[in-house]
Amino acid sequence: QVQVVESGGGVVQAGGSLRLSCAASGFILTLNAMGWYRQASGKQRELVARITSGDSTNYADSVKGRFTISRDNGKNTVYLQMNSLEPEDTAVYYCNAGGVRLWGSAGTRDYWGKGTLVTVSS
Repeated sequence: QVQVVESGGGVVQAGGSLRLSCAASGFILTLNAMGWYRQASGKQRELVARITSGDSTNYADSVKGRFTISRDNGKNTVYLQMNSLEPEDTAVYYCNAGGVRLWGSAGTRDYWGKGTLVTVSS
C-alpha cells in the first residue's frame, strides 16, 4: 500500500557531505511527519531529524548545526543534507513516514524504509 524508499547513502571521508533522499508513495491521503533515524552497529535506532507537514523540525543534539532536514509536501519526499560528517555518523539511515492516512482508511500508521548505509571513513 505504501512504499518508503531511501537513496543517497555511500562512503565519504570525514569532513565530507552527503544528501539522503526519501520518497513515500502509494494511496496516501495525508502524511504528518517524516523523519530520519539511524542505527549504528551494536546500537539502538535513534532519531536523527524530523520534520512535520508544517515544517517544524527537531534534531538530535549530535547533528545540530551539521545536518539539515527538508521536505517537499507535494511529493511526500524528505531530504537530509549531512555536512561535516564524522566517523560516528556511520550507520544505516532509515526513513520514517509518520501519521500516514490512506484513501478510504480511518486510521493512521507509520511506515519505514529499508535503510541506506552511510559510512564515514577517518
